[in-house]
Amino acid sequence: MDWQISNLVVGVDGSDGSHRAAEIGASIARHWKAKLILTTVVRPPEGWWGIGGAPPTPEALSAAIVEGQQKVLGDLVDGLDLEGIEYETVQELGDPTTRLLAVVEDREADLLVIGKRGASIAERVLLGSTADRLSQLTDCPLLVVP
Repeated sequence: MDWQISNLVVGVDGSDGSHRAAEIGASIARHWKAKLILTTVVRPPEGWWGIGGAPPTPEALSAAIVEGQQKVLGDLVDGLDLEGIEYETVQELGDPTTRLLAVVEDREADLLVIGKRGASIAERVLLGSTADRLSQLTDCPLLVVP
């Protein structure tokens, strides 16, 4: 089998681990002359407004999520050396594992790169880590960056 990398998805969430994953992803994309697809996924908050509080309007929640994703991606792009690399940014909403798998499939990715840690400790205990879940569910080669 002659493996080639044409499309490379990197899952990012603003954490140091995802930034390292993006740096490695950019290096791989440059080496293979592959398209780099920087993807951020936000899980919609459930009940974060607290007891007795009112949930935000759908418009306010949507605007806050989009603004947060744009900041994560903007800061990341500003901090990476992307000269000479074809890249795009993708913003998704939902379960990180499910949405990353969908982007990998949709973009016909040859490699998925993620950081080992990103979610809070509480989320990892309740839901399992995204890295663990992706390693069990993806058919795409997966690089987990410590």
